[in-house]
Amino acid sequence: MRPSADPARDGQRLISEASSEEWRAVTETILDGLAQRGFAVVERAFPEGFLDELEAEAREAWRGGGYRRAGVGRGGESLPEVRSDHILWLDPAAPTVLQARYLRDLDHLRLEIRRQLFLPVDQVEAHFAVYPPGAFYRRHLDRFQRMPHRLVSCLLYLNRGWRVEDGGQLRLYHPGPDGAEISLDVAPEHGTFVCFLSDRIEHEVFPTARPRASLAAWLRTRRVL
Repeated sequence: MRPSADPARDGQRLISEASSEEWRAVTETILDGLAQRGFAVVERAFPEGFLDELEAEAREAWRGGGYRRAGVGRGGESLPEVRSDHILWLDPAAPTVLQARYLRDLDHLRLEIRRQLFLPVDQVEAHFAVYPPGAFYRRHLDRFQRMPHRLVSCLLYLNRGWRVEDGGQLRLYHPGPDGAEISLDVAPEHGTFVCFLSDRIEHEVFPTARPRASLAAWLRTRRVL
């Protein structure tokens, strides 16, 4: 999509592309997956135009040097043997038009999770993540003793034209029908949205062969359970 001379007007138009009815349907799919399996994967969860503009925003910030190397744990310690991606936190007090639309949808999801699944989620935090070629993230949980506030993890992938040989798959580990652990690999394809319980679903990101962009978010509680 060619950019307009008025980015704010473009952003407002993109916001109107997705009806609340469409997002409600996505939300119901996510709620069912969280309740039944602890995770949900939804393809084409957002309109193409919105995704294209959001991907362009993420990559422009990358080219501008706005990202920093990601850390591990509450102190954000750099452990390149564990993870080697780079992140840029969204400022909830001053989001762009596109970010505001995404945060609005996440907040709707948060409210429905609170209402229907009785999880005390009352905050949203999010950041862009870029995995340069060769980057990865070893197997881990998003919620643990030193990071107790994250209850639900959300990932939106922003990579048009992703191919199998590009790597960078997300692997989710979860119990199978007989209780034994099985895994599911998710390609980071444009518009795929993944949501899972932060304290139950271990996951990892395999090395990528090309730059890999996403928006990672967490639905959090202010109190430690």
